[in-house]
Amino acid sequence: MSVRALIVDDSPTMRALISTLLSRDPDVEVIGTAHDAPMARQMIKELDPDVITLDIEMPHMNGLDFLEKIMKLRPMPVVMVSTLTQKGAEATVRALELGAVDCYGKPSGGMREILCTDDGTLAEIVKQAGRRRRRPVAVARPLPPEDFIGNGRMVAVGSSTGGVEALIQLLQGYPAACPPTVIVQHMPATFTPALAARLNGSGLPTVKEAEDGMPLRTGHVYLAPGGERHTLIGGSADNAYVRLVDASPVSGHRPSVDVLFRSAAQTLGERAVGAILTGMGADGAQGLLEMKKAGASTLAQDEASCVIYGMPKVAAQIGAADEIVSIDRMSQRILKLCSA
Repeated sequence: MSVRALIVDDSPTMRALISTLLSRDPDVEVIGTAHDAPMARQMIKELDPDVITLDIEMPHMNGLDFLEKIMKLRPMPVVMVSTLTQKGAEATVRALELGAVDCYGKPSGGMREILCTDDGTLAEIVKQAGRRRRRPVAVARPLPPEDFIGNGRMVAVGSSTGGVEALIQLLQGYPAACPPTVIVQHMPATFTPALAARLNGSGLPTVKEAEDGMPLRTGHVYLAPGGERHTLIGGSADNAYVRLVDASPVSGHRPSVDVLFRSAAQTLGERAVGAILTGMGADGAQGLLEMKKAGASTLAQDEASCVIYGMPKVAAQIGAADEIVSIDRMSQRILKLCSA
């Protein structure tokens, strides 16, 4: 059964382009387009789409306000199509926090160039989002422990679709003196600085976009920058630091969760904890298995709390995860494993 998509964008050119990109996939059916929020609201009532793509900058009501209303009145999968600017990135991160499933950087350049470079990415995002009809049920945020003392272990986390909400919830359960944590979240390069800033304000630890050579310190969380390099853990278990390495995509991604997890296995061994969170695809599953074989403790998010049960599902299927944990308990389990 094909996924039925509604396109919401104020630009006729973008509506045509997005429609073309989606219609290339036989499993996606574009059932309509809307140029603003009032028209989109009426079409949602009449057509009941499986998923909508939503522009942020629109007349009458901007995409963020419209998204917030959708999530309150009629929760459904939404994919944000945003400009690759700082303002667009900040708005997109906010949209993901509000409940949008995923984001797609609004391409620049001529129509022909865009049609030749997309390679099915947008259609795959929309297809996966549309097949996830319900959002996870909201749960109480865990409170960080006041007396946490670490045992020297470090944490590697991988996430993709739905990861912004999951990461915010994870870090809200972290104490100020949390174990050093490195995160790979699949996201365009323009968006990761805004995400790091948002995560930095979500809880007690200091969250930074990772830079090459940064030492891994207690109380700090390092977010892999999107773009042309992989993020690794280098050095030794007693003197670990961030490495950013130029290399080809791995498991279809750069940065790749598999690359991060493999470096944690090699550098930290049993002094690591790995956690794979919501996301489509399989990136991170093999790396988590390597962490487990190296003596690390490994966790995978459960299906019920995932937006897309892809990466954790594969990890569970191949036996890479010691435990399957809901997102509302993930920080507690990580801290337990890292506690003195």
